[in-house]
Amino acid sequence: MFDKLFARGNSYWLTRFVILRLLGFVYAVAFLVAANQLVPLIGEHGLTPANHFLNGIQTELGSRAAGVIHLPTLFWFGISDNALSIFAWIGFGLSLVVLGGYANAIMMSILWAMYMSIVHVGQIWYGYGWETQLLETGFLSIFLCPLLDGRPFPKCRPPLLVIWLFRWLGFRIMIGAGLIKLRGDPCWRDLTCLYYHYETQPIPNPISRYLHFAPHWFHKVETAWNHFIELVVPWFSFGPRHARHVAGVLLVTFQVFLIISGNLSFLNYVTIIPFLACFDDTFLRHVLPSWLVRRSERAARESEPSRINNRIAIALSILVAFLSIAPVTNLISARQLMNSSFDPFDIVNTYGAFGSVGKERDEIVFEGTDSLFISGAQWKEYEFTAKPGDPNRRPPFVAPYQPRIDWQIWFAAMASPGEYPWTFNFVWKLLHNDIGTLSLIANNPFPSKPPHYIRARLYRYQFAPPGEKAWWKRDLIGEWLPPLSVDDPDFRHILNAMGWLE
Repeated sequence: MFDKLFARGNSYWLTRFVILRLLGFVYAVAFLVAANQLVPLIGEHGLTPANHFLNGIQTELGSRAAGVIHLPTLFWFGISDNALSIFAWIGFGLSLVVLGGYANAIMMSILWAMYMSIVHVGQIWYGYGWETQLLETGFLSIFLCPLLDGRPFPKCRPPLLVIWLFRWLGFRIMIGAGLIKLRGDPCWRDLTCLYYHYETQPIPNPISRYLHFAPHWFHKVETAWNHFIELVVPWFSFGPRHARHVAGVLLVTFQVFLIISGNLSFLNYVTIIPFLACFDDTFLRHVLPSWLVRRSERAARESEPSRINNRIAIALSILVAFLSIAPVTNLISARQLMNSSFDPFDIVNTYGAFGSVGKERDEIVFEGTDSLFISGAQWKEYEFTAKPGDPNRRPPFVAPYQPRIDWQIWFAAMASPGEYPWTFNFVWKLLHNDIGTLSLIANNPFPSKPPHYIRARLYRYQFAPPGEKAWWKRDLIGEWLPPLSVDDPDFRHILNAMGWLE
């Protein structure tokens, strides 16, 4: 009976191919970000050192064994700057192999375990929903492949149940995003959220400004369409073939529009992956190259069903069904959580995005001076890779790459320095022209010698209308951090209390 059911997997050879290739691309981007940013962010002398974090977990739980169970990561066996860097570059290299067309269960397991290890020591820098989404997607992909055969079209048939689990993932992503909006900010219910979103999103791009100034009726239609895509269309991903194909097209094109409208890291790219499971080979054969289609057809003819793989897929489905109880309970709860995990390995999670939308955009601008006296000092601004700073600078296209410090400063601008204590360590490192920290931002106004003081000021930013020379207009709100120097005793006391002062 099961052989007949799983034989239908023969129609998903191209589906498996495109899922794994896109996943290889997302993994490559994620590991490249890690290779460039892990050491200055969480290295031994980083802004929030991971070794301090792991020691804190071990102390809190009472033993390393308890820490491993609570927070699984390979870095429990040792962590150093060299290990972080080598680890990330190995992950990047393996990802390129997958992107190039070669993947098996062993390789996908290694990539999943490696990225989970990074996420679990990444602290606030890796506290985003797309990190656990990549882990869940990566975990499912392990069971999409044969154990050893890494060819693009192996003899092992794509397991139909695993294809359905990808659809279940895509369903939860969209329904979670839709429900969190309806339960969250009232502007989603009165269709006005997009009056503000393009301007206040974490990292706008150049197109964001033009979308921001679109007519209000256009924004209302967009918002209504957003609700339709997130709350109605996902149900059809479980429907008959033609309904699934239409749903897949709508879900994928919706993510493409989001990619165009802003810099949301690799969120939209990894979100497309489970939607690809809506398509079977009868659809993909019309959009992929003919030589690829011929290879998939030949593989399908030569394949044979595998009872072992079928049983593994059944066991996986039972596990996912059990682990889905908490996420589904969360989805139907009036107190729905957004982007949360319910098991230590992040196998089945709950998702959501933009449950609330800011109406105004505040930005922190860090400034330094080499003057010995604050009065009459000439201050120079530090520019970041992607976040708004100089009003005349065009917003960049950076996604799917993510400058992680830019994102965290976006959050910090909505809070006080005490809620984001790493900013004190950031200032301390700027006062020493720390090479690693400076690698996270776009410029160093003091290349010859470190500044004597650093301060942070809070500005309110608004898009300048299209056609104006400047991209932004800004007004000073006030001081976010007062001028700080290495000789400031209160500043040193804060750093000592956090364990950052050597």
